[in-house]
Amino acid sequence: MPTHLDTIVVGGGAMGSAAAWQLARRGAEVTLFERFAPGHVLGASHGASRNFNLAYSDPVYLRMLTDAHREWRELERETGERLLEQTGMVNHGQNPEFDEIARVLPNFGFDAEFVPPALADERWPGIRFDQTVLHLPQAGRIDADASVAALQAAAVAHGAQVEHHARVTRIRILGDERAQVEVVRTDAAGEPLGEPEVFECRRLVVTLGAWTAKLVGGAVVLPRLTVTQEQPAHFRPRDPAAAWPGFNHYPTAGDRRYGYWRSPVYGVQTPGEGIKAGWHGVGPVADPDARTFRSEPRQLAALRRYAGEWLPGVDPDAFAEISCTYTSTRDSHFVIDRIGPVAVGAGFSGHGFKFTPVVGRLLADLVDGIRAPAMFSLRAARNKR
Repeated sequence: MPTHLDTIVVGGGAMGSAAAWQLARRGAEVTLFERFAPGHVLGASHGASRNFNLAYSDPVYLRMLTDAHREWRELERETGERLLEQTGMVNHGQNPEFDEIARVLPNFGFDAEFVPPALADERWPGIRFDQTVLHLPQAGRIDADASVAALQAAAVAHGAQVEHHARVTRIRILGDERAQVEVVRTDAAGEPLGEPEVFECRRLVVTLGAWTAKLVGGAVVLPRLTVTQEQPAHFRPRDPAAAWPGFNHYPTAGDRRYGYWRSPVYGVQTPGEGIKAGWHGVGPVADPDARTFRSEPRQLAALRRYAGEWLPGVDPDAFAEISCTYTSTRDSHFVIDRIGPVAVGAGFSGHGFKFTPVVGRLLADLVDGIRAPAMFSLRAARNKR
């Protein structure tokens, strides 16, 4: 016989943990099932640094940023953890949206200033600039590992059950108010410990990252989700005591100096590990259960060349490779929607982590019958873009 629960969250990365926190603090009876051990490195929510980038012009994302800033601080107050460091961010290169971003950000409580390249070189000597810089002083860095742990601790403090080594192997929709999941308990190596357990619930929240289509595709029609293995690297800073802002660097179209670039470049200082830099969303397509965790050699060589040409504050020959996954939609907008009893959070396209507590709130809203912004819908039309 199945065990009956009110609300189940499947997937205990950042978004699932945030959903469990937001649901539990509303008084919901919620159980989170996570396949892997705490602090695992197999998905998209590990590591000690994510950029809290404010460079958006869309009002939906800007409202979410305002709320995210407030809710990160609220989570810090609840847990006593320091998660968001406002180190600032410098955006440079050729991006036609910079003027609009600078115009609208103050309307949402954030500052923006343009800095000439010569002055930017003086202020941030670890980075080379050749065009005007858009400086966002209230942007910063989020500790991803600590954030997931804090979200789960806060969820538990509000009464949630968080269960690791609990792999959901099947999801079924049984009706508008009824869903079923099959859970296999595993040991530290991922081997089954017994027969599957069956749970039924009134509401099911699915936040499975790279595994979303694998597990949910048979039950819910999803927009196309492409899983890639992204491969940034940490470069050793020449001055270990120097403080760095986050950065985003955009190539100039048609300029041969950027011919080797794979995409715009993002970067952030990871305390104790170095300066993280990477291409955005151009890693090889990957199966999350069959990843190599090895960088594609040509992309890594191009990234090292970038570090040598544009990051004078690092040693391009002293680096440590990183491996993570992106799960991306064609339009780069998220999937936050509900069909029947199932709410889905997916497709965060390499720019979702900063919004984590707000995504959790939106997923909790879906459980309560409140719709998310239309741009995040499951509608089939998104597959045609």
